[in-house]
Amino acid sequence: MIQVVAAVVMWLLVISLLPATRRRDHSVLTAAVTIAVAMTLNIDPLYTSLDAASAGRNYVDLLANVSMVVGIYFLSKAIIRAATPEDAGERRDTLGAVFLGVVILGLASSFSFITTHGSSTRFMLEYGDQFPAALYSAIQFVYIGYVVSVTGATCFRFRAGMSTPYYRVSFTFIGVGCALAVLLVALVLVMDTLHLQGHLHAMHAISPAYDATVIAAMAFLCVGLAIPPVARRILRRNRAATEDDLVHGLRGVWDKTAGLRQDVRLPLGVEALTQQDPGLKLHRMLVEVQDALLVEPGLAISLDIRELRVLSAAENYLAGPTDHGTRARKRRGEGTS
Repeated sequence: MIQVVAAVVMWLLVISLLPATRRRDHSVLTAAVTIAVAMTLNIDPLYTSLDAASAGRNYVDLLANVSMVVGIYFLSKAIIRAATPEDAGERRDTLGAVFLGVVILGLASSFSFITTHGSSTRFMLEYGDQFPAALYSAIQFVYIGYVVSVTGATCFRFRAGMSTPYYRVSFTFIGVGCALAVLLVALVLVMDTLHLQGHLHAMHAISPAYDATVIAAMAFLCVGLAIPPVARRILRRNRAATEDDLVHGLRGVWDKTAGLRQDVRLPLGVEALTQQDPGLKLHRMLVEVQDALLVEPGLAISLDIRELRVLSAAENYLAGPTDHGTRARKRRGEGTS
């Protein structure tokens, strides 16, 4: 059951990230997909069906674990790149890729020495008493523990410096998720050691804590990773609604000012932007209104109090300190060039 819950949580994260696939860096989406694949491959009926194609050699377990470490690598890469200078992130990428390659070779090598007796959906429970199996598990989880500890430390270190509240919340959730993942790694290594030594009762006593930690770590990581794209979509929707309202309110002001002065119209001005993004249309309308008032100040007399307030609101919106203000200033520069 725990495998199904973990897989569902990861695929929900993938769905939440899909609308942002046009961005250049797809590391988070790649991480989510590969980890989701790893979780899905561990679902018992699917595992059994796929492993039957390889004569029950348990290669699906190896594939799932390789997918997991690849996913953890891309997850760490995305988070560290978001928090550190670009050149430092690139240096870490090179070392990280080499380290990942060594880990994958170590997993494949140790797996080849494990003696198995048919397909098993409880691979480590059945074969964990063998030293190669304990080494196989240790290679994977020591790597995961190292990567998530570095990632978590990065999140907590740079969280306070994030420019937006939702990034601060996101990094907090991811940091807590990484801390829980480190605890999970410790539990796995203890269980593997107990199994290797034959202390099965003690190993089974730790199992409930392992299950709970898996769910908690996945939940915190997935929520943390989902917050930025979801928050950006909500903010874009709210911004578009505000811009639509301002465009509608500014239309009367434009008619009384720029609408009377053909000489202040911009190339690709308001009349050419009826199907375009409302923020760009709002900016063009405001530029044409301001140019008309600059050329003929007497036009301001025709504006009533409500229209003056709308004009002031549009100016304040586009000149604000938020992202839309920056975007508007860039557009204004393009429009006047």
